[in-house]
Amino acid sequence: MKHRPQLAVVSPFLDKGHGTERRVVEWISQLAADFEIHVYSQRVEDLDLSKVTRHRIPKLPGPHLINFIWWFAANRLWREWDRRFRGLKPDLVFSPGPNCLDADAISVHIVFAEYAGKIGSGADGTWRPVWAWPRILHRNLYYRLAIYLEKRAYTSPDINLILLAKRTSLALEKFYGRRGPYPVVYLGLDHQTFDPARRAVLREEARKSLGLAENQFALLLIGNDWRNKGVSVLLEAMALLRELPVQLLVVGHDHPAPFWQLVLEKSMDDRVHFLPARSDVEFYYAGADAYAGPSLEDTFAQPPAEAMACGLPVIVSATNGTSEIITNGVDGLILEDPADAQALAAMIRRLYNDAEFRVRLGQSATETAKQYTWERNGHELTKIFEEILSRKARRTAQTLAEQS
Repeated sequence: MKHRPQLAVVSPFLDKGHGTERRVVEWISQLAADFEIHVYSQRVEDLDLSKVTRHRIPKLPGPHLINFIWWFAANRLWREWDRRFRGLKPDLVFSPGPNCLDADAISVHIVFAEYAGKIGSGADGTWRPVWAWPRILHRNLYYRLAIYLEKRAYTSPDINLILLAKRTSLALEKFYGRRGPYPVVYLGLDHQTFDPARRAVLREEARKSLGLAENQFALLLIGNDWRNKGVSVLLEAMALLRELPVQLLVVGHDHPAPFWQLVLEKSMDDRVHFLPARSDVEFYYAGADAYAGPSLEDTFAQPPAEAMACGLPVIVSATNGTSEIITNGVDGLILEDPADAQALAAMIRRLYNDAEFRVRLGQSATETAKQYTWERNGHELTKIFEEILSRKARRTAQTLAEQS
């Protein structure tokens, strides 16, 4: 039987309802054949536990920040206990983000120092209800902690960084002085779920459920943290498209209150719809005519790529890592400045007016998206991990030789 190296995966929670965690669930599923995987987590969903060993770490009730501090200390304690008393000595420790400082490899899904600078502190003069103030304070404290941990992890020469987009290397050098080269693993896609044929089957029911008339053009955005996802500039672009029957669908877990003031000011309450997230996210792609993701900062947003796989024409900002797999005007449109509402409105208007261009863009997007699969991710990660293990083995051999 083939020897499988032990791989410890350290993540606060895992499920398919969140971008980063979904990627890790898919990666684990692909790596299970080649690695003996031990998952250290507080909550695990959507993962076949028959293929891995789960080590459950208790969760503290209360604010996320308090629980994360506890989690950060506890995951190390749990792993140290397993090492000393259960003989579990992983050959490799992997973490999505700086969940621990003893990882051999960390995948960089976000650089908080860049992200926090782009979206601001929340004290920018924009009106926010009083009930939102504690949440803003909590968020800012969490960001400070995340940036501190990033600095510790991303400047360590012993931690190998895995990027989801090449552009992340610029942020790592700017904020932490670390230079590559780095391996880049573009995200995978489930092409059975995200597929033009499936979208066609679901389209009539989805349009009807969403209350979309036949002549209405539905523009879609999916994600959390709507400020960063570019909802404000989308609303400004919608105000410039008043003469067109364009409906904006914004999907996610955020509360729409901070955006309703602008919606009401521009008399767009009958054209803008804030909708809840749902597990069968393909339902929204089926009802839409185009996808817009003008993110202020995004390492690699999953929804635009899923939309591409479904055959939708897609607009993304140049500050979204998804733009790296897009050729502007061929299989998508790239918004150079995520704050440029005029340029965004012009792109949406072009998609609405030019049906032939819209269809061609969507078809090319599907062909591009076909290259990116979870199986491909599995092969890429296996190769990366094997190279890390080889380097560790060489260092160990050298140390033993020097001691003898």
